[in-house]
Amino acid sequence: MVELRASVDPALVVAIAESWLGTPYLHQASTRGLGTDCLGLARGIWRDLHEAEPISPPPYTRDWGESSGREVMWEAARTFLIEIPMGAAEPGALILFRMVANGPAKHCGILVSGPALIHARETTGVTREPFTLPWRRRAVAAFLFPG
Repeated sequence: MVELRASVDPALVVAIAESWLGTPYLHQASTRGLGTDCLGLARGIWRDLHEAEPISPPPYTRDWGESSGREVMWEAARTFLIEIPMGAAEPGALILFRMVANGPAKHCGILVSGPALIHARETTGVTREPFTLPWRRRAVAAFLFPG
């Protein structure tokens, strides 16, 4: 039997993501205005929605091409979020990206209108940029935040 969970209002997710714009990049951090990485942005949105995180993530590397064979980020997203088909993703969805063809999905961001993406990049911090074809080609999964 499939468990059906209601998602949170996507407009609220977008508003929270926008409140992180301009936060500098800091690997493994998750503090709005001070420093975050892409996972930290997703964690911060979760905290704003649910007041606490369900788990603390283990240490992780910046290496896009890890060859462990495990989809750690994808597995965690499936545990706590609501997976939807990529084609059904609309503003407010968390998108996972595979940055290296044979590597695991190790980047994420929030889809917003435009279409655009709010995500944390090492070179720019939390930014909004167009959801262009290169990003769409790397997108492998989409999720909604549960209510």
